[in-house]
Amino acid sequence: MSNVYLNWFTTDEHFPFFIQYGGHEEDTSLHQHADFSELVIVLNGHAAHIVNDEEAFIKKGNVFVINGGTPHAYKDPYDFRICNIMYKSGMLKLAGPDLRTLNGYQALFVLEPFYRSINAYKSKMNLPIVSLEAVSSLVANMITEYEQKQHGYQTMLASKFMELVVYLSRHYDIQEKGVDNSLMHLASAISYIEDHYHEPVTLDAIAAKSDISVRHLNRIFQAYYLTTPIAYIQRLRLEHACSLLKQTRHPITDISYRCGFNDSNYFARLFKKTYGKSPKAYRNQQ
Repeated sequence: MSNVYLNWFTTDEHFPFFIQYGGHEEDTSLHQHADFSELVIVLNGHAAHIVNDEEAFIKKGNVFVINGGTPHAYKDPYDFRICNIMYKSGMLKLAGPDLRTLNGYQALFVLEPFYRSINAYKSKMNLPIVSLEAVSSLVANMITEYEQKQHGYQTMLASKFMELVVYLSRHYDIQEKGVDNSLMHLASAISYIEDHYHEPVTLDAIAAKSDISVRHLNRIFQAYYLTTPIAYIQRLRLEHACSLLKQTRHPITDISYRCGFNDSNYFARLFKKTYGKSPKAYRNQQ
């Protein structure tokens, strides 16, 4: 199995993004992306998609994300045409908090790629013809921007990429509504946590929002994230605290409360246990 690097496609270190049309007439070898993720939109035809050791049929209208470190390949392609969008994870940080609370975004861009990397996960989004035409038009504009590289093209591409992410996330959300899907239950839980992690959050409230039992909530968190909901919330709070420590001069006690910790001493102990240094030392190092 070979590694593929983003700098094989672009050497622009300040804009880690690449988009192209791809067409495979023959089988491709198993490979993994060493330092980037890939959004794949199947524009025409079909093929077998090998992920890890599992094989699944993909066809026109399918959309999926492959994160770095996930082995994949294509087999038996027929009239197979795709759009590849390669990006580093930092590109998705452009997503605002409103998008991060959308179930479809959590499912398509966070949960599916993560779960696909550790297990055989064959699910993929399926766009109807009208929606695929809208996506194809947006992709065509993005490729034109990328190839012509006029002044401001990076800003334009970043904007259009986020437009595409929002469009696909909304469609995924609509596609899965009413389906008893553990991934979407988890996406709903994650969306709720993203919106309320700085508040007192209970497992009962998360489970109720996700329309499942607390027991099932714990079970799907363990299955997909290999952790508990409480541990996930604590990690999210600590990550937000790190951002505030780097970007603001707010007192550390205030930061602890802003991030959902009711006890600043507990926050300091947990922070040091996680990062090996106190919040003050972390800030000074930055």
